[in-house]
Amino acid sequence: MGSLILCHKKKAKHPYEISRIHKRVYTIEELCYYLCNNLYLIDYTIMNEQLCHWIADELELPEMAYSLINLIRKPGTVEEFVLKVLDEAKIYTAGEMAHIQNVLQKLKNQKEVERQKFKADKLMQNGELESAILIYVSIVNSEWDPSMDKRFYGKVYACLAGAYGKAFLYEEAACMYEKAYKICEDTGMLEGYLYACYRYMDADEYQKMIRQNQTLLEIDNVLIEKITKVREKIKIDHSKELLEEWKKEYRKA
Repeated sequence: MGSLILCHKKKAKHPYEISRIHKRVYTIEELCYYLCNNLYLIDYTIMNEQLCHWIADELELPEMAYSLINLIRKPGTVEEFVLKVLDEAKIYTAGEMAHIQNVLQKLKNQKEVERQKFKADKLMQNGELESAILIYVSIVNSEWDPSMDKRFYGKVYACLAGAYGKAFLYEEAACMYEKAYKICEDTGMLEGYLYACYRYMDADEYQKMIRQNQTLLEIDNVLIEKITKVREKIKIDHSKELLEEWKKEYRKA
């Protein structure tokens, strides 16, 4: 059985607005939830004395506010600031705090472009495709960091292709997979490319394209096998569901 967490009762009369995303929070729990679920967004815009004064005045947590102000004036890091807020709130377990600390450490060691990709990846995982696409496009269209391996940008193109595919923009997805493959030369990306082409091209155009390239023809055969296996699995699972339904109907009868 999990341990009980006593939430703070105080709700602010005047919310604190996180300017970067125009989000309003009313309780310390809401602030902690925002921090934990947006670690990739955390920067010096959240580490300020205005937030500390709001915690003291609106949430009536002066001791927490005082320790946070001291950390700012030290000066401490953004990571330390976030961890202190979460630690002072006392609403997360030791295991959860360790996980959060590990994520913050990972982000701290990343370059800005890597943090941007991490943000876009999380957005795509959460189904926020439009926002993810905008960030991926921004990364590949901006001046590339010469210290980064070009394969990193190839992977960004592949992620962008995946986002387009989930949005049913298959022609755009194919274009991005093609760019990704030219950089990374990963045949796995060609699978995505062919699937996207298959979805937006007419049958004759698609067949003509793959017959002109032996590599694409071989990958197409692999894709056909994979799709056949998936369809067979769906049939089996569906048959099991039908069998269970028939059993239930028979027992009722």
